[in-house]
Amino acid sequence: MSKIRLTINGRSVTAAEGQTILEVCRQYDVHVPTLCHLDGLTDIGACRLCIVEVENQRRPVPACTTPAEEGMVVLTSTPTLENLRRQTLELLFGERNHICPFCPASSNCELQTAGYAHRIDHVRYNYLYPVLPVDNSHRYIALDHNRCILCTRCIRACDEWIGAHVLDLDNRGSKTVLVADDGVPLGESTCVSCGTCVS
Repeated sequence: MSKIRLTINGRSVTAAEGQTILEVCRQYDVHVPTLCHLDGLTDIGACRLCIVEVENQRRPVPACTTPAEEGMVVLTSTPTLENLRRQTLELLFGERNHICPFCPASSNCELQTAGYAHRIDHVRYNYLYPVLPVDNSHRYIALDHNRCILCTRCIRACDEWIGAHVLDLDNRGSKTVLVADDGVPLGESTCVSCGTCVS
């Protein structure tokens, strides 16, 4: 496999052709925040936290889906990037019912950790406070739409690792929700109870 050279934050690095910018950054211990990325799953660039600046590109690009190229000059942390990441996180917090002090996942949550890392102590946008159901129909798994950030990791894991293709997204925009088998309760779906989506 041929090698390429690129520059990340002023440091010259070597990468294998075909690697993404995120893979190269992780190879050289350069932190790039992510929420939708999970090692072993196809990247889709949904969360937009991993955006980086690339010289001669008009706008930031997602590091997880952008291939590293010969001679590329990449910046992973600039005031512009930090501001965009903060806005993205604030929108995620405001879109659903993510109120950390009242959440059972508090202190064990990637969204909360990202919020702390970007010094979010308030959200500038109006909270939508949607009335979303909790699907407790499954014997082992509860699906709480109030806590979902639509990263689709569970969907991709179900598809790519298990091959069950049970989960998907339905609706558009702020009304988008996770569904099983085109809208049946999870307990009535073809879910095989493997637990991959939960883990």
